[in-house]
Amino acid sequence: MAQLSSKIKQYVGSEVDFQSDVILQDDGQGAYIKEWNLDTPKPTQAQLDALETAADDEEYNNSQIQKRIAEYGQWKDQLDEIYTDIDAWKTRIAGIKTKYPKR
Repeated sequence: MAQLSSKIKQYVGSEVDFQSDVILQDDGQGAYIKEWNLDTPKPTQAQLDALETAADDEEYNNSQIQKRIAEYGQWKDQLDEIYTDIDAWKTRIAGIKTKYPKR
């Protein structure tokens, strides 16, 4: 289940500042929109529910990207690897992308 913040980003279609644009709160019953300070109209619960799949996919993809980054290694080492044997580097990177696919 996607987080409310991810659904809001999908709804707005861009990054959201959750310190000033949209204030979320959770009093123990789940997160909700406490304050909406955007020109875009505040979404209804039905609109947010309709974005569940897209927001879930975004969260999953971001998780996969972080895993990929951890395995890619330092960019300096990658540049050396590319210089030494670009085909081996391409194969290694393709393997990491296969291991951590995005939706």
